[in-house]
Amino acid sequence: MTPASTSKSSSFVVTTPYRSVCDHFARVFQKHEILRLYAVGTRRPTPGVSSELTRLLPLFGLLSYAAAKTLPPFYAESFRFGLHPMLDHWVKRKLKPGDHILSSYGYANASFEWVRRHGGKTFLDGGNSHPENFWEIISEEHRRWNCPYSPIARHHYERSKAMMEHVDYVFAPSSFVANSFLDRGFSPDRVLRNIYPVDLTCFTPRTTPRPKDQPLRIINTGGITLRKGSPYLLEAFRIVLKHEPTARLMLTNTVDDSMKPILPRYNDLPIDWSPNLPHPQLAERLRSADIFVLPSLEEGLARTSLEAMACGLPVVVTPNTGSNDLVTEGVNGSVVPIRDPQAIAEAILSWWQKIKESAYAPGAFDPNLLSRETFDATLERQLASLHLLPSTP
Repeated sequence: MTPASTSKSSSFVVTTPYRSVCDHFARVFQKHEILRLYAVGTRRPTPGVSSELTRLLPLFGLLSYAAAKTLPPFYAESFRFGLHPMLDHWVKRKLKPGDHILSSYGYANASFEWVRRHGGKTFLDGGNSHPENFWEIISEEHRRWNCPYSPIARHHYERSKAMMEHVDYVFAPSSFVANSFLDRGFSPDRVLRNIYPVDLTCFTPRTTPRPKDQPLRIINTGGITLRKGSPYLLEAFRIVLKHEPTARLMLTNTVDDSMKPILPRYNDLPIDWSPNLPHPQLAERLRSADIFVLPSLEEGLARTSLEAMACGLPVVVTPNTGSNDLVTEGVNGSVVPIRDPQAIAEAILSWWQKIKESAYAPGAFDPNLLSRETFDATLERQLASLHLLPSTP
């Protein structure tokens, strides 16, 4: 793989069906005047990206919204995935020879192939692990729980897998993602590491002392799914209750189809349910808790755990969350094996003991690792190494 040629006229097309981490890439490209087009399947533009550089496809968003309102979640998601070829061909018609392109799994297969044939480079936002890795892990989990659904729509999996042959470089937000590509034949120079940023104006540690009489509060702010290891979290909480009967588990009431038959087994547990919250209220909810737990089986880089870290909580995560890269054992969290409720419970109780003894300081984690400035600087170095930033006089 040879680097792209240095050019003052290097231009990027970024495309995504909806608002995503691609926003951050687009802003950096725009900052250096190498963003030619941001093509998004929504009706509202992205804050921070010029409207002159933005093209919208409201029909995509409208059809996705209609499906979400009328179909069960799995089938609504499958329908939305089925719209990706429409987005792809819409973008392809806007490409010019020499364009580089950034997108994610299965969104822009034809566009990636066209860009490579016309002298450009293709960049994948690796928000999850390699499609084959994702499929293998979650398929195994679904078999364990007799789940009738596939990990994702089969047609999206096949489309995502086919896209890999047209990928030049992968932006991998974690070692878990990076290794999944290295294990499948990508050379190290094609895998670029870049940690996703968090809004540090919103997600900040608490400024008041924790109430001493407050019982243990364990929090998870993601969806309730087999992929995120939700049954193991619930089993771990049952173990914790034997030692701390007043403990409470704080969850978000977004339950995936894969978990609906399983969740009634845990109706006896004391759970504080919350709807999806805007970031300011979500940050407040995090700051009211003591320990964040995410026992996922597959995540590219779990934003929820990053937000918890930024709010000063110790985290208990698995090696498959991506956020484990930022955990220093015994300092700001613990890394436990996947599918191990006992290990999760022991880690929770160990951190609870430290909190009761005032042996944990929220400042143990450096939030600057999650800043937009860090993301931007890392991306700029990567682009410069590939000779894709305009040369300066």
